[in-house]
Amino acid sequence: MKVVVDASNVAYHIKNEESQPQMVNILAAVKALEESEDEFVIIADASLRHEIDNKEEFDKLLENDNVEEVPPGNDADHFILDIAYNEKAKILSNDKFRDYADEFKNINSFRIPFTIKNNRLFFGRSKKPKRNKTILQNISDEIIKQLNFRKWEVYTGKEGLKISPLNIAKQAIIRIDDDTNINSKVESVFSKIPMFNKILDMVDDVEVAAPYVIFVLVHPKDYKVTVKNAGNISVTVADRLGLEKKPLIAVRNDLFTKQGTFELNILLADEVTQNAPYNILVRVNANDEIFIKKNSRNIASTIAGRLGSWKFPFVSVKPDVLLEKSGEFEIELEKGGKLDG
Repeated sequence: MKVVVDASNVAYHIKNEESQPQMVNILAAVKALEESEDEFVIIADASLRHEIDNKEEFDKLLENDNVEEVPPGNDADHFILDIAYNEKAKILSNDKFRDYADEFKNINSFRIPFTIKNNRLFFGRSKKPKRNKTILQNISDEIIKQLNFRKWEVYTGKEGLKISPLNIAKQAIIRIDDDTNINSKVESVFSKIPMFNKILDMVDDVEVAAPYVIFVLVHPKDYKVTVKNAGNISVTVADRLGLEKKPLIAVRNDLFTKQGTFELNILLADEVTQNAPYNILVRVNANDEIFIKKNSRNIASTIAGRLGSWKFPFVSVKPDVLLEKSGEFEIELEKGGKLDG
């Protein structure tokens, strides 16, 4: 196999502490190609000799017959592609050469991507470990378990109902009405007590005016449309139940809820906590760090919605070398501290 080495791309693959391209990268490519017994030519653009970290070693390399420096003012990428297509050769480069896609067809079929580790070059990209698809739910589950252990009541319903403004309103009415019916059964036992009717009138006034908070738990992709319909849902529930005050609809992204479904955590206003009782530290395998950080807001929203908290807990994410496998994590709850709004 014939191979054209994109020297600049290889040299810049891992830069030194001064952000210079490294000669050792090119030497790693030479060694890998010699070991594979492939015929190769190295093409370097004119500027590389001024930028590379080891200029003496680079000048020695240029003395070899299979190394060519592109004359100043010429496009090195075009030069590399032209040679590769004329010679039916492969190109060792991580550059996708998108600017030349119209002139040179099927560039990717000619390109050999690479990685460099410990000064050794490997053909092809290293495979990233498969991500555990349920890691976000698993993290949220563990947080809920720890909150329950600390005697905090957390809503755990996960069945999910088909989402629509009508279904959300119906389910809220059913659940609030069921709670009212339970109170009625208790009241009937004491109905014969003197003065009970006057007391009951006072209780009914309080119940009718009760400011409910309805946490609507939805998949992140259903969040915007649910928020858009929150006002109509609130009016419908208040009207059907004869409430003097409209319930507050608090929509929360929820990692347990499948797209197209919803869940409800319904509380009286005085049952809602102002702040989450704990902030959360998530230790993860280094491969999962960026993914978990991107979704830390959704973790916080899930916990706030199921806990019944106005403010989200602050979720911090740290990589931990002791967690060797992708998908592994540890949770630590921290009392107090900064809270996310």
